[in-house]
Amino acid sequence: MRDWLIGLGVAVACLLASWALLVLLARRLPPGILRDLAAFIPDCLTTVRRLRRDPRVPRRAKVAIVFAGLWLASPIDLIPEFLPVIGPLDDIVVVALALRYAGRQVPRQVLLDAWPGEPRLLLRLLGPAPAAGPGVEEPTR
Repeated sequence: MRDWLIGLGVAVACLLASWALLVLLARRLPPGILRDLAAFIPDCLTTVRRLRRDPRVPRRAKVAIVFAGLWLASPIDLIPEFLPVIGPLDDIVVVALALRYAGRQVPRQVLLDAWPGEPRLLLRLLGPAPAAGPGVEEPTR
């Protein structure tokens, strides 16, 4: 039992260290694609927290968003976090899918308001805005 607890502690420490490294890289790297990738997971966690509390977000979208947040927080991953570069890949894919799903359920402006990072990253992830029908206003950016 003691060995199992030690292994769990090491796994949690590695997970927290990889998150800390991502946050540090997101702040230290020069602007560009590497900085955007390093900042993606911390920005996603902030967005999940904000959307979870927003009353304009439907329940099904909140379930998808909370699932993505739990996936990020889980120490069990399809690709281990300690592998350089590809470790956070499964986290990025799950969060991207959840945000795309929520993007179809939630007005874009709500998502943009909750996103702390570069809006262009979220807009690229969400894809083109659906065409507005008659009498429907486009969200402001």
